[in-house]
Amino acid sequence: MAVGGVLILGIETSCDETAAAVTLDGREVLSNVILSQVDIHKVFGGVVPEIASRHHLTAINGVVNAALKEAGVTQDTIDAIAVTKGPGLVGAILIGLATAKAMSFALGKPLIGVHHIRGHICAALIEHKELEPPFLALVVSGGHTSLVDVRGLAGDPDGMKVLGSTRDDAAGEAFDKVARVLGLGYPGGPALDALAKQGDPKAAFFKRVTLEEGSLDFSFSGLKTGVLNYINSRRQAGEPVCEADVAAGFQESVIDVLSLKTFAALRQTGYKELVLAGGVAANSALRARFRDEAAQSGTRLFIPSPPLCTDNAAMIACAGYYQYMAGNTDPLDLDAHAVLPL
Repeated sequence: MAVGGVLILGIETSCDETAAAVTLDGREVLSNVILSQVDIHKVFGGVVPEIASRHHLTAINGVVNAALKEAGVTQDTIDAIAVTKGPGLVGAILIGLATAKAMSFALGKPLIGVHHIRGHICAALIEHKELEPPFLALVVSGGHTSLVDVRGLAGDPDGMKVLGSTRDDAAGEAFDKVARVLGLGYPGGPALDALAKQGDPKAAFFKRVTLEEGSLDFSFSGLKTGVLNYINSRRQAGEPVCEADVAAGFQESVIDVLSLKTFAALRQTGYKELVLAGGVAANSALRARFRDEAAQSGTRLFIPSPPLCTDNAAMIACAGYYQYMAGNTDPLDLDAHAVLPL
């Protein structure tokens, strides 16, 4: 297939998805291959880092080749290779990074290290062609809950400024912990979302933690304790526990705080465009709440479709495109980072 424009190969291995994708001029996805390890880690109730790394190692070459084939391009025709450099599981990131480095060296193609959070934000650009900076983004996932002032996409430190982030558990982490308490297994987020639809959020109320006045930071670590205390107190009193009500009450508590902080940040920045991204952005109640709040406040809301909310390589390729066009490439000694400031 003859393709005109800039072709970026993206590679993502920050957690338990082995993913590769090819984009054309950043926003057109020619392929987006994702090999999930959910069934492997489900037995353990969560991601086991060493097992994740081993499976990335055995899968990565096949996934990359599948992405190239699906896109109808060859290694020689791509213009650059974008890869997640962090944050995430270091052992997992290293597999993707080593693959990208080897290809960069062998093919003589530029290497582009992409911050995972930048990738999630850029996922919204893929399906919403009209979206351009500046705008506010809420990235909410298993490892991150961050409000980001997005002023540019070139990958420079001034392009994205974190206005608020979690001081302890991320929202997605809280979802998974409460799901385990309720016996919903792994991954907990989708199961809790489904169960909450059957419950009454007013029947099980949990405290909304907003921290000090004016803060845009988040704190969700106390929610699991609150859920445990609620369940234990009911059982000790000989009262029944409705798991659906607990799920609904917990979920509404998280969404209330996310909404409160996000729309406060919008008022502070004066922006009228908002991106909701990250794995938890696939939650149906969160999407519905933000649509309602956005409509009431006159805000244009951009949410990726659920497959682009979770970890994928198309978002990494999209972010890598803007860094490539700005000349922001990396040397072959690029390192992996478990923790990486935006």
